[in-house]
Amino acid sequence: MGPDEHPGAWRGSAIAVGLALFVAVGATHVGQLSFALVMLVFGAAAAGLFMRTRGQLALNAAYGVLYLGWPVILLIWLRDGHDKVGLHWTVLVFAVTWSADIVAYLAGSLFGGPKLWPRLSPKKTWSGFIGGLAAGMLAGGGIALWLEMGRLNVFWGMVLGLAAALATMAGDLWESALKRRFGVKDAGTIIPGHGGLLDRVDGLMFAVVVVAAGRWLVILVERGLL
Repeated sequence: MGPDEHPGAWRGSAIAVGLALFVAVGATHVGQLSFALVMLVFGAAAAGLFMRTRGQLALNAAYGVLYLGWPVILLIWLRDGHDKVGLHWTVLVFAVTWSADIVAYLAGSLFGGPKLWPRLSPKKTWSGFIGGLAAGMLAGGGIALWLEMGRLNVFWGMVLGLAAALATMAGDLWESALKRRFGVKDAGTIIPGHGGLLDRVDGLMFAVVVVAAGRWLVILVERGLL
């Protein structure tokens, strides 16, 4: 079933996706993270049901809500509050993601070598992968040393940076897999020549989940629950 077939189903699914994301983002902004997560689940279910089929299209519509919504609300939650700690955790996400992406590209271009996963992304190499992980780990430790991060010290900052860098690489590969799955070269046309908007944030979308989990653990430690 394409967009020209059953336009009402596609329109309803698009509305469900947009409405679920809008309400979830608004709820997170006012501190209602649990409600936002529930809205994402309901939005995913509604988007799938509007497709009027139990096939792959319904799963794709439902997945779109979660794929886009989960990292967005976690990024808002990470920045939550007016103190500098939330801002510093947000800086950590971007610093690790950008470091991993940039150094992976530079190391891969400079050293070349065996391909990481040629079936999904023929240009990525093991040298770039290792360089990106190292850069993310150093960025995480550097931010923990430089900025106030609560109970996150340099060692655990490096561990978190390594995990977030790995998530960044996984997000990049996952986006490549999705494009191959649907037979498209670019995820969109908003940013011409860059593979689409999602190609610019695919690693960030995965990394923010890891960093948010890290901050949650730090909060539990600070409250004496771990």
